[in-house]
Amino acid sequence: MDRNEVPVIVLNSQECWKLLRLETVGRLVTHVGDIVDIVPLNFVVDDESIVFRSAAGSKLAGLTVNSSVLLEVDRFTSERGWSVVVHGRAEVLEREAEIAAAAELPLTPMVSSAKPTFVRINVDSVRGRRFLFEGGDLADVLQEG
Repeated sequence: MDRNEVPVIVLNSQECWKLLRLETVGRLVTHVGDIVDIVPLNFVVDDESIVFRSAAGSKLAGLTVNSSVLLEVDRFTSERGWSVVVHGRAEVLEREAEIAAAAELPLTPMVSSAKPTFVRINVDSVRGRRFLFEGGDLADVLQEG
């Protein structure tokens, strides 16, 4: 890497959404009382919100106590990478029309267990960065997803 090249590039929200649409797996961060938890999940971008499926359990129960969540999604190679963090509020979809619309999204659980509940993250903010590591090409970082 040339000393004049910037190794970290701040992304605008449009660039962040473009990158989020390229991926299907991220890490959901929840916070209930003194407990902060992080779990992998698969998701789909729906307009400018995030939708995932869940089974009954601690993740879903926690969202009813504190709906504030983070979703972190990234991709890295040996030369470059990017990371996007979504801040938002999770809500269980309950209205029939919402559930029917969510069921039409290209969203399949990662594991074969039943995940009957759809959850939407209503996004408050999205931020991201691209990274250039030693030996990487800045032009590739700017062009690649």
